Amino acid sequence: MNSLHHKTAVITGSARGLGKAIAERYAALGANIVLNYSRDKASAEEVENNIRAMGAQVIAVQADVSKVADIQYLFAEAKKAFGKVDIVVANAGIEMVETPVTAFTEEQFDRLFSINTKGAYFTMQQAALNVEDNGRIIYIASSTTAFPVAGMAVYGGSKTTPRYLVDVLAKEIGHRGVTVNSIIPFAVDHSGIFAEANSYPELRTSLIDSCPMKRLAEVEDVANIAEFFASDLSSFVNGQHLLVNGGANQ
Repeated sequence: MNSLHHKTAVITGSARGLGKAIAERYAALGANIVLNYSRDKASAEEVENNIRAMGAQVIAVQADVSKVADIQYLFAEAKKAFGKVDIVVANAGIEMVETPVTAFTEEQFDRLFSINTKGAYFTMQQAALNVEDNGRIIYIASSTTAFPVAGMAVYGGSKTTPRYLVDVLAKEIGHRGVTVNSIIPFAVDHSGIFAEANSYPELRTSLIDSCPMKRLAEVEDVANIAEFFASDLSSFVNGQHLLVNGGANQ
């Protein structure tokens, strides 16, 4: 079993969905957890209570990743509470689907890129500045960055750019023993736009039909890979982008 005892993990967007699953997985492995949320304090407190019940140490920090000062504050609070940062998961993001290229607005474009792109870039910048030697930086991308999907031009574009930063950062700080990788999940059930069972039924059906395993991903599927990338098992895996999509072709 992997152990993250004596490690401190910062996970952005961890009040629900994938971020919550990763935070709780790391806590179960013994890590100190720094939760992050933008608005949903009640959900963050629920995750915080779950983690405390596991016997792990945890703090929850409100910070909007579209604001650089908030990201800096998040890392300062992590180091203030635990003295160091060993693992960073740049997970915070928002989705937009079923919006053709001819229909998206400037406001929608700016919102997605401010959170998904700017937020990920500056989260990984602060990770590079603050993470301990032999640490781990993980970016949560999207399978739309590998398989373009109609109606997801803005969302897929906003998630693609940070993948390039993963490649560059892996080269820049690899000499410190720090690994930088991305997880590229398929559409995830019980998370994001599919948090509700009946949401986007046509899109859900189309995605399931495209997957040989005939299901969407689950949050635990992604948490499994996040565990691998955070552990010693991945110490020589750097600058990689791992698809977690059941062999789907979109």
